[in-house]
Amino acid sequence: MPLRWFRALMPKEENFIGGFVEHTACLVAAAEKLMELMADDADQAKCMEELSGIEKAADAITRQTIIALHRAFITPFDRSDIHALIVALDDTVDLIEEIGQRATLYRVTTFSPRMRDLGKMILAMAHLLAEMMPMLTSFSQNAERINALCERISAVETEADEVLRDALTDLIAKQPDPIVFFGTKEVYELLEAVTDRCDDVADVVEGILLDHV
Repeated sequence: MPLRWFRALMPKEENFIGGFVEHTACLVAAAEKLMELMADDADQAKCMEELSGIEKAADAITRQTIIALHRAFITPFDRSDIHALIVALDDTVDLIEEIGQRATLYRVTTFSPRMRDLGKMILAMAHLLAEMMPMLTSFSQNAERINALCERISAVETEADEVLRDALTDLIAKQPDPIVFFGTKEVYELLEAVTDRCDDVADVVEGILLDHV
C-alpha cells in the first residue's frame, strides 16, 4: 500500500513520443497535400486552405510539446533534444505550407516534372520519419532500423540536391520572363529546402541515438 501511494505521488512522464508520432502524421498529410497541389487539375485554393489547417494542427502539437517539456519531471531523453526534434519537425511542415504560399504569390500554376519529383521525395522522407518516430520508445531494440532509416533519408536529400541543380540549369538556359524565373526558382529551392529539413530531423534523431546506445 505505501508503495502504491508513493507511485501515485510521483510526477507522470509526458508522452513526448506520442507527440512526435502525431507531428509526423501531420508531416505526411502536408506532403500528400503538396502533391495534390502540384497536380494538373488541382484546386489550388482548396489545397492551400487544407494545407493551412494541417500546419495549424502541427503548430498546436509543437506548443503542447514545449509546454509539456517545461512541466515534465521525467523525459525520455535530453530536454534540448526533445526541443530540437519538435522544432525541426515543425519547421518542415511550415516550409511545405510556404511552398504553396510562394506558388500563389508568383502565380505558379503549372508544376514541372522535376518539381513533382521533389514532391515525391518529400513524401517518401515524411513516411520514413513517420516510421521512425514510434521506435524512439526503445532505442536499443530499434537502433539498427533507425540508423537505416536515417541513411535512407540522407540519400534522398542528396538526390534532391542533384535534381535542384539540374532544374536550375535548365531554367537558366530557357531564359524565361524575370517574374517567371524568380517564382519558379523559389519554388524549386523551397522544395529542396524541405528535403534538407527532413534530413535535419533525421540528424537530431541520430544524435539522440548516439547518446543512448
